[in-house]
Amino acid sequence: MALPFDHRYPAVDDLRQAARARIPGFVFDFLDGGCHDNVNLASNTADLRDVKLQPFYLADHGSVSLETELFGKTWGAPLGICPVGLQGLIWPGACEALARAATARRIPFILSTCTTASLETIGQITAGAFWFQLYNPVDPAIREDLLARAERAGCEVLVVLADVPTFGYRPHDIRNQFAVPPRLTARTILQMILRPVWGMTMLRRGKPTLASLTPYMPANMDLRQLADFMDRTFTGRLTGDDLARLRDRWKGKMVLKGVATVEDAEIAVARGLDGIIVSNHGGRQLDAGLSSIRALGPIVEAVGRRTTVMIDSGIRSGPDIARALASGARFTFLGRAFMYAAAALGDRGGDHAAEILSRQLLQVMEQVGCDRVADLPRHLVRQ
Repeated sequence: MALPFDHRYPAVDDLRQAARARIPGFVFDFLDGGCHDNVNLASNTADLRDVKLQPFYLADHGSVSLETELFGKTWGAPLGICPVGLQGLIWPGACEALARAATARRIPFILSTCTTASLETIGQITAGAFWFQLYNPVDPAIREDLLARAERAGCEVLVVLADVPTFGYRPHDIRNQFAVPPRLTARTILQMILRPVWGMTMLRRGKPTLASLTPYMPANMDLRQLADFMDRTFTGRLTGDDLARLRDRWKGKMVLKGVATVEDAEIAVARGLDGIIVSNHGGRQLDAGLSSIRALGPIVEAVGRRTTVMIDSGIRSGPDIARALASGARFTFLGRAFMYAAAALGDRGGDHAAEILSRQLLQVMEQVGCDRVADLPRHLVRQ
């Protein structure tokens, strides 16, 4: 059951401002920022909002439904929760709370390899109705064990990450000496003191860890050892042959996330994947790349009839969801929007963000005269 609507926060930007006021500055910078000069971060949303929809006011239409079929399952709305790393550092318990909200709302939840709740915990919360984003490990033994654990937890869809051949260069995190657990400097200590609710909640729930990776990490690592472990374990490019091996190994649905070109989309289709997520990692990896919405069109034209094309990056509202769906995406995913909500409202944030987005999308569809999500492309203004 949906929680009462919090009228203080009718839009995602309201949640963003509340999050900024509630979590330490170095944590907000990690969540909110992109890479290098934040050019692609800004273009993701700006380019999306260049997309226009046309209404048909005099056409007959009935009641509007947000229900959407995807991979043989009917979801409550055409939106899901993106994988986000270190969710429990942004707000303690955020990963688990968002998984619960997604389950209640009947929307997909994607668990990151590098977040703060384990495969087993999320499997229990969702009764197996979750997706798992795999950072493909260099060590085949770790990869096999992660896949086996995902299967035991009931994971429905394996989401293979393609767009992190190297970790992003993020000046805000470098200036903040960002680390997990937080590095205690005069600056970070002051920021934590100024956000006492975050600090008390963190103390109550315990310091965050990379829960799914804990079995593979040496005990009592210091910060430098942790960084070295991550570099050794996950640095390396994903190839078409890697996809083929994963496709042979994984018996369920499998999706490639981080697709930005027709060439990569064609490789995913050729290797038998069930879908792709057009994404530039929220502008956190390649500042000189295309926005996700500009990459979407050619990809949909090339492979949209042969695979399920989805999108993330830059989506912040119901109208943004409508724009992306009208442009040819079958489904949308949002990361920052849900994390702002978790930081602003704690355990009830995920439900509130889903309610905002659903209400906004419903209003747009009613306004333009669109009964079904699948019909939104009919309302696209071709440019």
